[in-house]
Amino acid sequence: MSEWQVAEPASLGLSGSQLQDIHSDIVSGRYGWIDSFLVIRHDHIAFEQYYQHDYEDIYGEAARTPGPLVVQNWSGPYNYFNVFWHPYFKRSELHSMQSVTKSIVSAVIGIAISRGDFPDLNTPVLSFFDEKKILHVDEAKRAMTLRDLLSMSAGLSWDEGVPYSDPANTFTIMARSPDWVRYTLDQPMSAQPGTEFNYNSGASLVLGQIFLQATGVDIETYTVEHLFGPLGIEHYAWKRTPFGLADTQEGVFLSTRDIAKVASLFLHDGQWQSQRIIPQAWVHDSLRSAFIVSDIGGIGYGYKWWSQSYQYQGKEFTAYLGKGFGGQRPIFLPDLDLVIVVTGWNILPNRPFFTAAEIIARVTSAIDD
Repeated sequence: MSEWQVAEPASLGLSGSQLQDIHSDIVSGRYGWIDSFLVIRHDHIAFEQYYQHDYEDIYGEAARTPGPLVVQNWSGPYNYFNVFWHPYFKRSELHSMQSVTKSIVSAVIGIAISRGDFPDLNTPVLSFFDEKKILHVDEAKRAMTLRDLLSMSAGLSWDEGVPYSDPANTFTIMARSPDWVRYTLDQPMSAQPGTEFNYNSGASLVLGQIFLQATGVDIETYTVEHLFGPLGIEHYAWKRTPFGLADTQEGVFLSTRDIAKVASLFLHDGQWQSQRIIPQAWVHDSLRSAFIVSDIGGIGYGYKWWSQSYQYQGKEFTAYLGKGFGGQRPIFLPDLDLVIVVTGWNILPNRPFFTAAEIIARVTSAIDD
């Protein structure tokens, strides 16, 4: 298949009426601002809906008000209320993937390692930089490896656990500096690398800089040749940081169907239409939890992919997903041969939200095998 084929839900073991119920709840506003809802089973589209919202009206005043989510330039790509850039790229069908970009970058690094273009994951991060130009260098920072950047265990002092609308969020502070990689590396160490999970978007930017230095190729160019091209992804956008680096922590824009291709690639152990794109071992390493983030829900984190437990017919299984600011959720359930994609633009705290746990629960309850 060159593109997704559409089939009746019943032919794929799904209840069309229950999927329609989810759609109705989305339309009613139960989950806030949802932009798309796509369900794929057995490599066929079972359900697909898109939702139109007047974001210029919804977020218009916020777009003109200085604050943590209005970054760098009021008319630029880091004003998260700017409808020319968010949630769609320049009013096209390309939707911001936000931190799902990190999952894509992880896939590309796996490809590059398999081709001999990227160094071993145990390589020290500082080996790519001039120590004399970095602040707070100590033995802990010297011990930080590429693997630590991938698994969100760099050990750098960083607080991304508060809402992005909070000026205390380290990411929002970083975003106001000109060189985001330098800002990240200059942070003091708060833990020994590789020992504690601490979500850090700056770590992914450092990986992007290292990718450029190690391969001599911009990661966007490499992604198009070795990932997007083989998947038949022809239309995309990729934001740049103020310093001109491809934003490897939240810069990618894709259509809903195309991010489903990436999820399906991992569902099928790195193969797309019988073509090996990502090594199977890298898929397994990426999805295996390097850290258990929360015992509640069995939430884990691997190489920039999340995992989450769910119940189905009285048994416990594991789902895997990317998570992007605003509600970007490509989810795949290998045991049920199921891909679910939800996109949205719920960027303010304390508002309705379609969580991954509820998405999984509602779609799996529609299975009628």
